[in-house]
Amino acid sequence: MSTYHYYFRDDYSEGCHPNILKALQETALSQQIGYGNDDYSAEAKNLIKQLLPGHEADIHFVSGGTQANLIVIAAALRSYESVVSAQTGHINGHEGGAIEASGHRVEAITTIDGKLRVAQLSPLLTQLDVVGSTQPKMVYISNTTELGTVYSKAELAALSEFCRAQGWYLYLDGARLPAALTAPGNDLTLADVAELTDAFYIGGTKNGALLGEAIVITNPELKTGFKHYLKQKGAMLAKGRVLGLQFRELFRDNLIFDLAAHANARALAMVAAIESLGYTFMVPPASNQLFPVLPEPIIQELAKTYLFHRWQAVDERHTAIRLVTSWATPAAACDRFIDDLEQLTQTYQR
Repeated sequence: MSTYHYYFRDDYSEGCHPNILKALQETALSQQIGYGNDDYSAEAKNLIKQLLPGHEADIHFVSGGTQANLIVIAAALRSYESVVSAQTGHINGHEGGAIEASGHRVEAITTIDGKLRVAQLSPLLTQLDVVGSTQPKMVYISNTTELGTVYSKAELAALSEFCRAQGWYLYLDGARLPAALTAPGNDLTLADVAELTDAFYIGGTKNGALLGEAIVITNPELKTGFKHYLKQKGAMLAKGRVLGLQFRELFRDNLIFDLAAHANARALAMVAAIESLGYTFMVPPASNQLFPVLPEPIIQELAKTYLFHRWQAVDERHTAIRLVTSWATPAAACDRFIDDLEQLTQTYQR
């Protein structure tokens, strides 16, 4: 039995939204064709495509984000080609070397906010056509980033223009894409993402599903043979209905975006209170991931009753921790955290 008041460690600690459990129960005895050819997957794809007018998108459901990244990148690149990522990018430090294991180097670039920019990509052009150097062919970004920051339409458009000028692919990891699209100040739509990238995925795991991500491919070059890669990599589930049904429920009446907006709101509601206690953030808060910089004694006390990540040491006495809220985070959990932080701050300052 957990002794923690609340888990702020991630946004997938809960099971799933009740609508999904209800739908799974109601359809349990319905016979369906396997391997993603079921009625529920077809319905889910149609719902997603309605948000992508003018785009001939191929949509594939897979079980998780690492699987999505591995298959898209492996399918897109030749053996000597590499993928460019921010140093904080999920493919660089959080997927057990999955991309390198498929034979492709990750060209990691250090950024201050988790976002890549054209000025950081341009130096890689010196590697082109140099025998002995890996050949960059894809730029990988996340939205939201691993630091919770959000790309603007202008930033994504600039990356898209650069990549298309070089003949590179632009691929967006959307594990938290619903959070990005519902973040305050966001000016991107799902249709914009489809227009400006060659492929992306929409995360279900971190947005109310039991599991699952929806890969969306808009570039015809990447569509050819993609189902063969899915099968070869063990991603084509016999009971693909389980994934399709979840996305059908998530995209009914914009549920997935409502859940993401809730997660954002719960996190951002804590910002002012944390700042009022005199604390700063490692990066400006923008979505459902917060990175407050706190003194070590306070972190040690909070860790006794809350689960969270120690993200990065700032100096000998302070560390940035990561707090993540989810589609199900109650306001009471956030209020209790703030109350405890306030009490510890008063004790520490005496």
